[in-house]
Amino acid sequence: EAVPKAYVPILEKHKNDSFTQAQKDWQLIRRGRYVEFNLVYDRGTVFGLKMLPSGVGRVESILMSLPETAQWRYDHKPEPGTPEHDILEVFKNPRDWV
Repeated sequence: EAVPKAYVPILEKHKNDSFTQAQKDWQLIRRGRYVEFNLVYDRGTVFGLKMLPSGVGRVESILMSLPETAQWRYDHKPEPGTPEHDILEVFKNPRDWV
């Protein structure tokens, strides 16, 4: 109940926002990193992949949780001063909020 109350107004506010091709490319690159994390590091996904030879794991169940579109770019580094660069710096240097 609390999530829709908080999330729907954000969607309504931004549903018609325009975006550039560079922003779309960034979104796809981040999706690619999500896929990478899931297939390489996520314990549940890795467990499912390891179970495939035994007949217990299902490829479809694993892959259907991944985004439909994504991009991979080797050693991608956003231009300094861009929002994409700034958010990566936050990811790499998290703030201690406590």
